[in-house]
Amino acid sequence: MSATPSTLNPTLADLLSPSPDPLFLIPTLLLAAAYAWGSLRAHREGRSQDWPAWKAALFALGILLLLITTQSRAATLTQSSMALYMTRLMLLAEAIPPLLILGLPRLRPDPRRGPGRVLNLLLDPWVALALWTAVIVYWNVPAGFNASIVSNTAAPLLPALYLLSSLLVWSVILRPLPTVQPADIGSRGWFGLLAALPMMAVASVWLYSPRVLYTPYVNALCLWNYTPLQNQQISGWIMMLAGLPALALAFIQLFAWLIKLSETQGMPPARPTVETPDAEN
Repeated sequence: MSATPSTLNPTLADLLSPSPDPLFLIPTLLLAAAYAWGSLRAHREGRSQDWPAWKAALFALGILLLLITTQSRAATLTQSSMALYMTRLMLLAEAIPPLLILGLPRLRPDPRRGPGRVLNLLLDPWVALALWTAVIVYWNVPAGFNASIVSNTAAPLLPALYLLSSLLVWSVILRPLPTVQPADIGSRGWFGLLAALPMMAVASVWLYSPRVLYTPYVNALCLWNYTPLQNQQISGWIMMLAGLPALALAFIQLFAWLIKLSETQGMPPARPTVETPDAEN
């Protein structure tokens, strides 16, 4: 079936028209329901300080963006626009996770028991970095990306992996669970800097490559009359710009750590206090 001008030039309303995907819709609705129930219960029990309104607003915004990103017609146009597809992935990796994490209430899991032990393992910086790097590198190497497109696993699987691995990365950076994340601001800054490198490297390759790297897009009819090479270059800009806020936060954390370190080193050592008996009159 030949493409028509309307299918190659969709409007914003066309892209945002509903297209339900149960793989994302059901878990998202369950997560939203659990959060709403927990918030109402906390307020009934007089623990509203653990669940302030601004956290609920950020979490709700994250859920709304998640629904828009996964339940709209834009999610079905994977092979028609690499740039549109990358926009979805960057929303799932760089916008939605920090909103959801900042919206979490004040939780205090025990690192020695059940869920706390699991979270302690998953939120280990090296584990999170390894998973994130594996997702970025494998699915952006031409062989891996081509295989995922041909086998039709890119559309359902890759967005989920971007979201889950990025949730781990942002959890290390923002440290919402301090009882299972004994990391100072300096180590979080270095982690954020390292986590940004794989994505920036891929974006640079896309920007400066003189040819289309991915076979499914070589002769594709792209949306809005862009050529496949232009689509790839635009995707590189999208990925690079989307990664800048996290990179900026990493530099801010490192700068704050250096200031704290210099202030600590500049202070004279504290004199030991020795208790002496009162002098007799």
